[in-house]
Amino acid sequence: MIHESSANIQGDARGCGVRLREARNAAGLGLQEVATRLRMPVHVVEALEEGRWQVIGANVFVRGQLRSYARLLGVDVEPFLDAEVAPATPVHLVSHQHTPRYQRILESIGRRAVYVVITAVIAVPVWMLTRSHLGEAPPATASLDAVPPEAVAETIVPSQPAEPAIASASGSGQASAPYVASLAPSVGRASPAAEGQDQLAFEFSGESWMQVLAPDGSTVEQGLMRAGDSRSFEPAAVGRVVLGNASVVRVQQAGSIVDLTPYQRANVARFAVSSDGSVTAAE
Repeated sequence: MIHESSANIQGDARGCGVRLREARNAAGLGLQEVATRLRMPVHVVEALEEGRWQVIGANVFVRGQLRSYARLLGVDVEPFLDAEVAPATPVHLVSHQHTPRYQRILESIGRRAVYVVITAVIAVPVWMLTRSHLGEAPPATASLDAVPPEAVAETIVPSQPAEPAIASASGSGQASAPYVASLAPSVGRASPAAEGQDQLAFEFSGESWMQVLAPDGSTVEQGLMRAGDSRSFEPAAVGRVVLGNASVVRVQQAGSIVDLTPYQRANVARFAVSSDGSVTAAE
C-alpha cells in the first residue's frame, strides 16, 4: 500500500482525479501497472484521473472505482466525493398496503369480470351445442333378421295393398322414422289349433317376423312372433309364407319337419304351399 505521506500532495483546490494522478506519479507507477493492480482497463484509470465519469457509467460505479484507486495510493478522497460525484439516490418503494382501498377493490372487481367474460365466451357456446342434442329421442333399433312388412309386401305381392291395420300403423309415424319392431301379439287372423295331422305348424324359439298369405294373395297373418309362440294353419288356406330370422322357426307339415334351407336366403325363408299341403319354392 502506498501512503499519502509519500505523495505529499495535500490541497483543497485539486479534484479527485488530479490528486490521484499526482499520487501515482509521486509513487512512480505507470497507468498499466495501476490498471493491473486494480484489475481495471487502462482507459478506465485514465478516465478516473481526467474526471470523465460518463465513460465509467453510473455514479455508484464511479464512486466505487475512485475509492479503490485511492486505497491503492493511500489518498483520502472522501471529502471531495460528494462535491464531484453525487451519491446515488435510493429508489422510493411504495408498499401495497398504502394503496387506496377503493383502488384495490376496483382491481379485484376487474379481475373477476375478466374471468366471468372468458368463462361465458367458452362455456355458453359449448352448452348451447350440447343442449340441442338433449331433446332428441334415441334412434329405435330392430333385429336385422326381422323383415319389415312393407319390404315383404313389395317383394312377394307388389300389387296387393297392405291391410288397413298395418297401413295405419306405418302412416302414423314420421316418413324418416326407422322401423321399430314391437313385441305386441300379431294382429293377423290366427287359425285355431288343429288336431289333424295335415296341419302346417310353426313353432318359434326366438323372435321372428312372419307373413302368411292366402292363395288369392290376401293376408292370413303377419306380425312379430316371440319365443314360445306357435301357429298352425290348414294347408288349403296358405299360399305363401315369409319367415324372418328363420333359424329360430321350426315348421312341420303333416307331422314332419320341413327343411327350410332350400328356401332360405340371408336368414329369411320364403316358400309356397301347394293345394295338397306340400312345401315348394316360392315363384
